[in-house]
Amino acid sequence: MLKIDKVLSAPHGIAAVLVRRAPKLVLPFAERSKSRLRAVLDNGEEAALFLPRGTVLRGGDLLVAEDGSFVEVQAAPERVLEVRAVDSHALMRAAYHLGNRHTPVEVGHDYLRLEFDPVLADMLARLGVQAAPADAPFEPEAGAYGGGHKHGHDATFAEDYAAAQAVFHERHGHDHDHHDHDHDHDHGHSHSHSHPRGHDDDHGEEGHVHGPDCGHKH
Repeated sequence: MLKIDKVLSAPHGIAAVLVRRAPKLVLPFAERSKSRLRAVLDNGEEAALFLPRGTVLRGGDLLVAEDGSFVEVQAAPERVLEVRAVDSHALMRAAYHLGNRHTPVEVGHDYLRLEFDPVLADMLARLGVQAAPADAPFEPEAGAYGGGHKHGHDATFAEDYAAAQAVFHERHGHDHDHHDHDHDHDHGHSHSHSHPRGHDDDHGEEGHVHGPDCGHKH
């Protein structure tokens, strides 16, 4: 069995002739998101992957086995929804609503691609875009907080979401600190002045609005 523990992300600079001769590991996206995996290469050889936690393999990446041999990663065709629209604004609206649901999405030049889901297909139809089932390779965007394609070590969705939550709580916590500071400062002075009628001393949250689509479906 071939043991693999290294990844060279595309573009890797390895000579094209060596890549062509290398056996292929053809996997759907869900399998390419696993750091521990046993699989069969296109030449029939078994391989065991021991990659760093959080690794996401992309089509075109090159794996390096313990014996120094190469294996090329290819994205297998899988059942997806391919979203197209007559204008870019409609496509952007669709991307926004999918993002509200934390749905992994591949963003193409004039299309969106996501895992097949009849519920999302219905939502997209109501948004006025075309969502047709297709069999195609699926390469969703890496999370913004993960920093993009990081040499084969893209952050998982869970890590991206945790990072996003940490950023929100950090900023949100600072806002409350400022409110508390202002509150203490104001009440540290003599109340010789009078509050105008209708003054509300409520220091609740401001600006944190959830849209109607923020259902957080995973």
